[in-house]
Amino acid sequence: MEKANKSNAISITRAYEAPLKAVWDAWTDPKQIAQWWGPRGFTITTHSRDLRVGGTWRYTMHGPDGVDYPNVTQYLEVEKYQKLVYDHGGDDTRAPMFRVTVLFSETGGKTKMEMTMSLATPEALAEARAIIKQAGGNSTWDRLAEFLEKESTTKEIFVINRTFEAPRDRMFEMWINPEHLSQWMGPAGSTMKLIRSDIRKGGGIFYSMSGDNGTMYGKAHYLEIDPPHKLVYTQHFCDEQENVSRHPMAPTWPETMLTRVVFEEESGDRTRVTVIWEVYGSATPEEVATFINGRSGMTQGWGGSFDRLDEYVASSGVKVA
Repeated sequence: MEKANKSNAISITRAYEAPLKAVWDAWTDPKQIAQWWGPRGFTITTHSRDLRVGGTWRYTMHGPDGVDYPNVTQYLEVEKYQKLVYDHGGDDTRAPMFRVTVLFSETGGKTKMEMTMSLATPEALAEARAIIKQAGGNSTWDRLAEFLEKESTTKEIFVINRTFEAPRDRMFEMWINPEHLSQWMGPAGSTMKLIRSDIRKGGGIFYSMSGDNGTMYGKAHYLEIDPPHKLVYTQHFCDEQENVSRHPMAPTWPETMLTRVVFEEESGDRTRVTVIWEVYGSATPEEVATFINGRSGMTQGWGGSFDRLDEYVASSGVKVA
């Protein structure tokens, strides 16, 4: 596969709260990679793996719909703890879709992963983007973050990222300005109404969320606001009088969730927004299991919110990809 130019490439950057060796091992140990590789809902079976220049990784991806996808990855460069280059997206009957370069670096115990997926033409790039979006392919790197967290702390978390072509200050404002927040927060087709709003450290909001399943109420309490870098808040479902309650359609959903939102600058005045969700306080094993098994739904819900945020920021005068 010929090397494509930058205009025919997809670039992904992620920062993981894990040392370089842990991230490298997660990528290169077949037992570990089976725990996170692929979009949400997918599993894999590795048939053989030879991690060396000229070696191949043969595996089958099993989709949530029962469809199997044979894959053959060929390694072109392998520099331990630093770099992987491989051709990906093909098998014995079809050519690779793209050439992937992954760079790994560590700073202060955190690992930065910089990935470039190069394609032959702009048309191939557009096709690849559509396939990745339809399959939820970017959730692969969120699953890696969840896996690394569980390996290091045994904690179960949910992670979702989205990159916006808008400056970080502007994106941070979308989350702390009540007029903006109410315009996009919530799954597709829902409407958020802020009944009470006091967005500051120690403050909170009380809101209603209306959609196809009726109206639900919730409240959030802000623990940390660090503009334009991070937000941390807890969330509860509640009734109209602000009494804490449970999700009306998921009685075993944990009572309290902790939400962390991280805003990171990317090149070209872009901003990557990362949402990290976890159970907060005490919870029963059944509630934790409900949280773990609900990640696909969380991806859909937060993905819908991010889509709405895309549209809202664009209509507010800032172009969003």
